[in-house]
Amino acid sequence: MNITTRPEKDSVKVGFNPLTDCASVVLASLLGFDEKYGIKIVLRRESSWAAVRDKLVNGELDAAHVLYGLIYGAQLGIGGQQKDMAVLMGLNQNGQAITLSKRLAEQGATDGASLAALMKAEPRGYTFAQTFPTGTHAMWLYYWLAAHGVDPLREARVITVPPSQMVASMSEGQMDGFCVGEPWGQRAVADGVGVTAATTQQIWPDHPEKVLGASADFVRHHPNTCRALVAAVLDASRWIAASPANKLAAAEILAAAAYLNTGREVIAPRSLQHYQDGLGKEWDDAHCLKFYDGGAVNFPYLSDAMWFMTQQRRWGLLKTDPDYLTVATRVNQVGLYRQAAEMSGTGVPASMLRTSTLMDGMVWDGRDPVAYAASFEIRYRP
Repeated sequence: MNITTRPEKDSVKVGFNPLTDCASVVLASLLGFDEKYGIKIVLRRESSWAAVRDKLVNGELDAAHVLYGLIYGAQLGIGGQQKDMAVLMGLNQNGQAITLSKRLAEQGATDGASLAALMKAEPRGYTFAQTFPTGTHAMWLYYWLAAHGVDPLREARVITVPPSQMVASMSEGQMDGFCVGEPWGQRAVADGVGVTAATTQQIWPDHPEKVLGASADFVRHHPNTCRALVAAVLDASRWIAASPANKLAAAEILAAAAYLNTGREVIAPRSLQHYQDGLGKEWDDAHCLKFYDGGAVNFPYLSDAMWFMTQQRRWGLLKTDPDYLTVATRVNQVGLYRQAAEMSGTGVPASMLRTSTLMDGMVWDGRDPVAYAASFEIRYRP
């Protein structure tokens, strides 16, 4: 490592929330992948996504395991001070779930269609929770409800609850349903508190989820550090994906009080594709939580970034259409990622856009985001 590529910082403060998909960041530190690239990841467990946002913005954290949409919310000044941000890489795909309360299940609401029917037949104030207003879970929840004909802005009350507090809040009767990352969907099933109505991969197979985020200022002043950080997390991602034994080992590590503080038996099943819904149905999910997939998980596709902005526009979080491609190009550090991927021996795709078909048949390819955002029948209307 020469002086031109040496990391500007050898100690990097990286935040995470207690979710299974923090695994690659945690293991990059604990298994020493960071030291290979001349840095030491100092882990910081956070209690909420609001705390992660604030600490990235004010510099208390150098980088973080963070919601994709949170980064873009900060970039676009939604709900707070605008701050130029950066997406360094994708951390995972899939692996979140929508849970309905046992009370609703006993009334016959066990999936989107039966929930919509119950809400129409028995109107009352229905409350659902997500983890951050501009984040992924809010967008999955809204998309899923709308795909079943429920307007989340007019026909439901949506609240914000930190991930690790979801199950306790549901058990106290504070909500009818929630969307959150694992292992908290599985925890609700195991505790008999709720049932899995949908996985987020049923909404969008192989969808983008958490990213490694930072402020643009940090990237500007520490480009070598950022490349080293991405390369280390890519190595950890590859290690997790290498075998079921490694996934089990990761679950064992994450179960500790310093990380997720819950049992391995709750973390492991869905990490290994094994799902149960709390109603007797079991299945192996081909689109379960993914950390690597030859690097396909980790590339910061511009189309992924633009999709979250289209949904923020759809639901009125953005009052006008941004210049989608320009913003995504500025935030997603594609050039830096490619250099880090080369350092770690990870392949990169040829295109910065990808095409996906979501649960309602809508095709997203990133080519006309303005038209896409306006094409939904259920959306914010002033």
